[in-house]
Amino acid sequence: MAEHVVVTVPTEHLVADVRRELDPSLDVDVVLWSPDENPPVERADMVVMPYMAKPGSMAEHLAALAPRLVQGQSIGYDDVHAYLPDGLPFANASSVHETATAELTIGLILMAQRQLADFVRQQDRAEWTKSWSRGLADRRVLLLGYGGVGKAIASRLAPFEVEIVPVASSARVEDGVQVHALGELHDLAPTAEILINALPGGDATRHIIDDTVLSALPDDALVVNVGRGTSVDTDALVDHVRRGRIRMASDVFDPEPLPADHPLWSLPGSIVAPHAGGISRAMFTRIARLVAAQAGRLARGEAPTNVVLGG
Repeated sequence: MAEHVVVTVPTEHLVADVRRELDPSLDVDVVLWSPDENPPVERADMVVMPYMAKPGSMAEHLAALAPRLVQGQSIGYDDVHAYLPDGLPFANASSVHETATAELTIGLILMAQRQLADFVRQQDRAEWTKSWSRGLADRRVLLLGYGGVGKAIASRLAPFEVEIVPVASSARVEDGVQVHALGELHDLAPTAEILINALPGGDATRHIIDDTVLSALPDDALVVNVGRGTSVDTDALVDHVRRGRIRMASDVFDPEPLPADHPLWSLPGSIVAPHAGGISRAMFTRIARLVAAQAGRLARGEAPTNVVLGG
C-alpha cells in the first residue's frame, strides 16, 4: 500500500508543475518552502533544493526534517557537501539538463566556427562583410566526458560530419564507440581542432586543461567548456587566447561570474556565455517530471534514482 509523502519545493511554479505530473492515485503533498524561510512542515520525506541559488536557511533545517531524499535541480553536485548533513541521500538532476546543455554547446561551436558572433556585431554596425569561415564539417573534436551530457553533445555533433574522439575516466568500448582514457589526453590534444570539456567538477578534474594541454593543441584550435570552470587553468587560457594561438567559446569559468574587468570579456577569439547551459524552458517540465517520479517511488516504497551521495 502506498505511503503518505510530503515533498517541499522552492518555487510556486514548481509546486503547480509537480502537482500536474503526479500520479493522482498516490497520496503526495507538495508544499512550498522558499530558501530563506522556516519550513512550513515538521517533517518532509523529500526536499527539493533551489536551482543555481544558495539554499539559504533551508540548509539549517535539513537535519531536523530528516528527509528520505534531498533532490537537487542541477547535474553537478560538487558544492553540495557545504550544506548537506552527513548521511542524507542526495540525488542530482540527471535527465533534466543534458539536452539544453548540448544545444548551447553546439551553438557556441557554430558561433565560433561559422563567425556567427561576428555577424551579430556587424549587424549592430550595419556592416556587410564576409570571409571564409573555419566551418565545422570534417573537424576532429576531442570530447572530454562521456556521461549524459557528453553523449548528448556527441549525438548532436554527429550530423555535422565531424570526427568525435570521446575521452572519459577510463578507456572502454561503449555501444561500439571507442572511449579513450583521460590519461591519453596529452597524446590526443595535438590532433584536436576542437576541444570540448563536459567533465564534472571536483579535485580529480581541477585544471585538467592546463598550460601543457593548451600548448599541445594545434594553432587556432577552439576550446569549449560546458563542464566546470575549475577544469581549466584560467590564467593559462587567457595567455593562449591573448596571443591568438587558440580560441575559446565557453559557458563556465573560474571565477564565476567573470569580473567586469576580466580579459576574457574582450579578447579577440573569446566568446562568453553566462553559465546558461541548463537555462531553457524545457527544464520546467523535465524537473517537475523528475520530482514527481521521485515522490512516486518514495510513496511506493521504491528506491529513488540519481542518488549520488549518501545512498
